[in-house]
Amino acid sequence: MVKKLKIATIGGGSSYTPELIEGFIKRKDKISISELWLVDIEEGREKLEIVSGLAERMVKANNLDWKIYATLDRREALKNADYVTTQYRVGLLDARIKDERIPISYNMIGQETNGAGGIFNALRAIPVIKDVIDDMKDLCPDAWLINFANPSGMVTEAAINYCGWERAIGLCNVPIFMERKESEALGLSNDDDLCFKFAGLNHYNYHKIWNREGEDITEQLIKLFYSPDSTANPEAIKNISDFKFNFSSLKGTGYLPSPYLRYYYLTNEMLEEDLEVYKNHNVRGEEVKRIEDTLFEMYKDPKLNHKPELLSKRGGAFYSDVACEVITSIINDSRKLMSVNTKNKGSITDLDYDAVVEVTSVITSHGPEPISWGPFTPIAKGLLQNLKAMEILTVEAALEGNYEKLVQAFILCPIITSGGKAIDMLNEMLVANKKYLPNFAEKIEEIEAAKR
Repeated sequence: MVKKLKIATIGGGSSYTPELIEGFIKRKDKISISELWLVDIEEGREKLEIVSGLAERMVKANNLDWKIYATLDRREALKNADYVTTQYRVGLLDARIKDERIPISYNMIGQETNGAGGIFNALRAIPVIKDVIDDMKDLCPDAWLINFANPSGMVTEAAINYCGWERAIGLCNVPIFMERKESEALGLSNDDDLCFKFAGLNHYNYHKIWNREGEDITEQLIKLFYSPDSTANPEAIKNISDFKFNFSSLKGTGYLPSPYLRYYYLTNEMLEEDLEVYKNHNVRGEEVKRIEDTLFEMYKDPKLNHKPELLSKRGGAFYSDVACEVITSIINDSRKLMSVNTKNKGSITDLDYDAVVEVTSVITSHGPEPISWGPFTPIAKGLLQNLKAMEILTVEAALEGNYEKLVQAFILCPIITSGGKAIDMLNEMLVANKKYLPNFAEKIEEIEAAKR
């Protein structure tokens, strides 16, 4: 008899939840679900009630007997869960807006997963994943943790290597997005016509592509997509500008870039755009907040029983395809190839064996088995090792409330200007996040006292 699953989603009041529900519905013949628990905090109670109502209508419209539960009691939701998905944002979108606006006010990149904003997003998110895992150890010790909370790589690093939860997988929608967009750019209706191989870190990765004849076409595609006279551009990620990469910076590397590499390869151009949107009060977090307000008004409609098209403008396209496909592949031992955040296990020889990396893996019933990548070329290797060291320092700073390690993470980050200005920015961001950073309470009090 097939076991019916209990799935708990932490951050269930998220606007993403209808996408997750749709993903499970699309796979109803491959997975058997009994209960879906949507969990949130008091601050998100209203959104949780709205989203759970839509989730119930979506399930009913598809003639499924799944039970939807909405709760503020995380422990009740986690008890005997088979899968726990995480999609929370500590401090909600107001915190993201601070992550973006404060760095820009110091003439530095403001972004939710890169630079100072990404570091502070991690400082808020990592203690929460520790609390979730502490509960899971008590209530569902055999469950898989499927993390989509940003910054996914650092949160997953903390979960596996610092909280001791080996059955954890971090997800990002960018690799699958690239697979589909690059296939479309080549006139292919099915990305299975190509073989993709990704490696690196979350939001800092590269990939190679082979065709069905076994030919490595990566350099050919670098030329097609990024040469000066090229009009082909496969990228259209909602929250990243499509400034064209400098062809010379990619030619000869043998790798196609993640769109997020623009923050490191085209820092000045990205910063100039940040400064412009900052002046117009239109940083990405502010834009997303406006989209979310509209989405939740739509979600309230008692006649709505499907995911609205507007959700695609929220960002996170194909999120459900990644999250639900990972779960489906584990349940069915499908051994699907997917790019996930997991232990390196020697796949990238430039990083430690146990380091969490984002790499193409075979998804089995016992979890991801990373595909061998080997060493990177010097330009990719240098940034990779630098950013991994920054990630480790950030994780340790978050869990320990260690100000010195936080400063060191800032120093290592390539898009944070070093020196006194960076420390001033760091201190301002600490104070701005006071409510969500209890581990830094003593240091924040010291900073505030110095300003009195």
